Amino acid sequence: MHGLLIGPGWGGGPVVVRGRESRSHGEGVQCDRSDRSRKGGTAVNADVPWPADTSEAWARVLTMQTKLHQWATGDPARRFDDVFNLVYDPAFLAAAWNRVAGNKGGRTAGVDGIAPRSVTPDRVSGMLADLRESVKNGEFVPERVRQKSIPKGNGKVRSLGIPTMTDRIVQASLKLVLEPIFEVDFVPSSYGFRPRRRAQDAIAEIHYYASRGYVEVFEADITACFDEIDHDALMQRVRGRITDKRVLRLTRGFLKAGVLSEDGVNRDTFTGTPQGGILSPLLANIALSVVDEHFQRKWEALGPQWSRTKYQRAGGATMKMVRYADDFVVLVRGTHADAEALWDEVAAVLAPMGLRLSVEKTMVTHIDTGFDFLGWHIQRRRIRGHGGKTAIYTYPSWKSLASIKDKVRTLTRRASHRTLADLLRRLNPALRGWCTYFQHGVVKHLFSYIDHFAFWRIVGWLKKRHPKLNMRTLVRRHLPGWQIRDQGIEFFRCQQVTVARYRYRGTRIPTPWTNALA
Repeated sequence: MHGLLIGPGWGGGPVVVRGRESRSHGEGVQCDRSDRSRKGGTAVNADVPWPADTSEAWARVLTMQTKLHQWATGDPARRFDDVFNLVYDPAFLAAAWNRVAGNKGGRTAGVDGIAPRSVTPDRVSGMLADLRESVKNGEFVPERVRQKSIPKGNGKVRSLGIPTMTDRIVQASLKLVLEPIFEVDFVPSSYGFRPRRRAQDAIAEIHYYASRGYVEVFEADITACFDEIDHDALMQRVRGRITDKRVLRLTRGFLKAGVLSEDGVNRDTFTGTPQGGILSPLLANIALSVVDEHFQRKWEALGPQWSRTKYQRAGGATMKMVRYADDFVVLVRGTHADAEALWDEVAAVLAPMGLRLSVEKTMVTHIDTGFDFLGWHIQRRRIRGHGGKTAIYTYPSWKSLASIKDKVRTLTRRASHRTLADLLRRLNPALRGWCTYFQHGVVKHLFSYIDHFAFWRIVGWLKKRHPKLNMRTLVRRHLPGWQIRDQGIEFFRCQQVTVARYRYRGTRIPTPWTNALA
């Protein structure tokens, strides 16, 4: 096996299991019983070939994921009882390694002291082969995660749990198996940590319904969501689709692995799924889908649009929930009292999962007052020059604006960089990322403001680096034509970013496996 550090490619191709295509009642997850031998309850597939490169690995994974997604879609009651062999399938492990080594956390080590990016290419084959045998034979046991605290914008800290390198690989492989199955059951109004969905989709849905009379907003905040999810309740939801005891045992093993705190104390984990684990976002979505399903049932119970309109005219309240990870809002077309009543309703839905609403941060707001969500501020305001007409405006929140300004200030401190080119290499990605995220809102004036702010911060940096030069000489030598560039790198101009409304996609967002089926 070679070339596993090549970037992932998506393509087609057969997935070979146990030397041939696997079958499950004429399909593909389980083998025929006559062709299966058991050792500790694990199906033997020793003759599965390793992929030649990363592209082949991802092609084989996509093919198998598409089948899993297709079967789960075709039978909503189907429960998969033999998918453990895919967790240690060579293609899944190779794809998992590619994802682990390529993400931002690849430079960070867990309690094993091994950072994935420190593993040289010549050691990858042997490492994955040993890991595969360990998982296959049931010898693999998840290790404790290393706790690391990072500061939050409100002055508090968030605790991350950093798994070991091998735990990350197995988690990534397990996620590749579970995700196409559970994606079938997730409702369209859930957007966080799901393939081909983004925060802009959530904002677009809020804009769509707020423009149609959903003006009371229940802003929900869950207290320590990732830390307090009840393991038994979560596993019960996982069992709704998965009955393979080995997969269930492995999943629970990751939940119960424990934590090595920053002060060197080993602590057991009785609730929660650690932030920082590759599998954690999927497990959190499975847990929080109880809220999605609750409001989806209420929505569907009202029938088609004409039926909902009739219900609204009779004084009934209709509600639409939009969730991104553990942040969600419920848009209400009704009275303020209807929105306030959601306190008890949502709390009752969350309680079986061991979760509770934050009394300090959960609130009911009117759209005319506006509210912050995912870094955006959403508010109904008058349109200038349109005779009192109103519209829903979306633009960066005050915190988001302050955050990018603080970032620019930090990067343009006098001693932060040796050359202007070094400064631009750090500053440009920060500005580009911020503008890309917010370019679909009412932001043209803010982009001009940030552009102006960053430009003069750079000029100030140059003046401090060259204190003996007057302004005219500084401009002639370092800002010819008032253009900021150095060593072929130009200053990214926020004011030149195209601003366009993001198209609301509703229920039409395809999955990677939906496209593969076409």
